[in-house]
Amino acid sequence: MAMNRIQFQPGLSLPAFQAQFGTEEQCADALEASRWPQGFHCPECGNADYYLLKGGKHKTFQCKRCRLQTSLIAGTLFQNTHLALSIWFLAIYLVSQAKTGLSALDLKRQLGVSYPTAWLIQQKLMQAMVERDAQYTLSGDVQVDDAYLGGELAGGKAGRGSENKVPFVAAISLRNEHEIS
Repeated sequence: MAMNRIQFQPGLSLPAFQAQFGTEEQCADALEASRWPQGFHCPECGNADYYLLKGGKHKTFQCKRCRLQTSLIAGTLFQNTHLALSIWFLAIYLVSQAKTGLSALDLKRQLGVSYPTAWLIQQKLMQAMVERDAQYTLSGDVQVDDAYLGGELAGGKAGRGSENKVPFVAAISLRNEHEIS
């Protein structure tokens, strides 16, 4: 049987993740580089000149032209959070690396936060993933397959007709990932 390349694709190990995003400063730098790859530009007037304001928990940029103040986390899923960015980044890592999904209870235990906080983090991350996936459409050669998820009930019917199985359809575009816009 051939090796499943999807199952064995390279990923980011937990030690590598911690080395790259283990501190609040590393997470803030990564977020800033992700939001403004060519450096900060005012969302109001587009000016690149700014003052860096001190005093808040997160960096705040003030445009030198229009004086608009923009926090590093403004307009992101981290907006209005009281949690450290390092906790958010760890949550993103854990949710994205869990092969079979991660419950809010498990997220609570691993992050050391309350259950309502873990549930809210999970909901925000799942919504962000849905919004990101909605940007992509399948085109070119597309492969489609159907499957059934679930197991056999004791004494129930086996196979495709089982009452305990949920049908679903998966599709994939066969174009190179570099072609995705």
